[in-house]
Amino acid sequence: MRILLLLLSLVAVSVSLLTWVRAPNHVWTWKLAILAGEFGHWLVLLPLGLAVAAACGPADAGRSVGLVLCVVAAAGFLRPVVSARHIAATLSQGLQAAFGGPEAAASGLDLIRLYRGRPGSGARVVTETFAQPDGVDLKLDFYAPAEAREAGETPRPCVVVIHGGGWDSGDRAQLAVWNARLVAQGYAVAAISYRLAPRWIWPAQRDDVLAALAWLKAHAVRLQVDPMRFVLLGRSAGGQLATAVGYGAHDPAIRGVIALYAPHDMPFAWSVSREDDALNSVNLMRQYFGGPPDTPERLARYASASGQLLAGPDSPPTLLVHGEPDTLAWHRHSERLTARLQECGVPHHYLRLPWATHGFDFNPDGPGGQLADQAIAQFLANVTR
Repeated sequence: MRILLLLLSLVAVSVSLLTWVRAPNHVWTWKLAILAGEFGHWLVLLPLGLAVAAACGPADAGRSVGLVLCVVAAAGFLRPVVSARHIAATLSQGLQAAFGGPEAAASGLDLIRLYRGRPGSGARVVTETFAQPDGVDLKLDFYAPAEAREAGETPRPCVVVIHGGGWDSGDRAQLAVWNARLVAQGYAVAAISYRLAPRWIWPAQRDDVLAALAWLKAHAVRLQVDPMRFVLLGRSAGGQLATAVGYGAHDPAIRGVIALYAPHDMPFAWSVSREDDALNSVNLMRQYFGGPPDTPERLARYASASGQLLAGPDSPPTLLVHGEPDTLAWHRHSERLTARLQECGVPHHYLRLPWATHGFDFNPDGPGGQLADQAIAQFLANVTR
């Protein structure tokens, strides 16, 4: 029995350490890092239970070792909650300093929400799927409050959600719960599709995002969308598209850009890509751009997909969210874009999560999910006024 307790304690410690260090380059360890970071407030029950079991045993060296392991595991699982509470205490003030707006409301991490989730708003959400008549088989899912559509309320700002998936996979149905929550906050949401690599290489994906924006503007009256108030929101590969399109389009209708755990300087991304990482990022970029940046044509292609290289004084306000131990997209991508936006004088805020990994918002009510929710809500309220 003592050996089993020690083995379970070692497993708990190993998983909890993923809130402190980057996970090894394997898909399954990345998923364990999401589990530890965003569900650690549940997983902490394991070492606590093991500690009780060890304490009930005979007083020997094995019990002491087991208790120490349980304390270390519990500390790791609780680290995200502690860190998130510290960040939440000043997050609203930081966002207000970056983007203006009314005086920030009191903020903090909702501990009850960690376990019970966020209560529903009670609003009914209507989702419609539209095909864009542009010769390419692309569709978008449009989310809007049913009551507003029926009552003919004032046109709403629209959040254009661009999915991730390494540019060769993923679809517009990713993390749809976030879209419904944005609708409950007063926005319309368009979750769009784009052509995937390797069949289609850049700039096909940029053209698809621009075509979706043009379609939404053309149908703004029918959809009750304000054609001059769009915000691009992208995760991972979608975040790269959001900054590249948002900065490159020079469209005043794009009021803001939100990018979660994304690369933004594609020549730099190529320079740090590896074939032995969890996603074989070298292969992903070869597929996306048709090869490495070793010819003038392809180098120009990489540059035209780089929000960091396209950023200028007229770029829209930007919210970046990235986990420091992210295994799939290095947090340096967001740090470097932050420095560039600072140089250009573009309003911006970088929400750095010390424990979080790629896809942390899989749990919208976890420590990272709550912080991202708060930051996105305040950012949207300010840039779409």
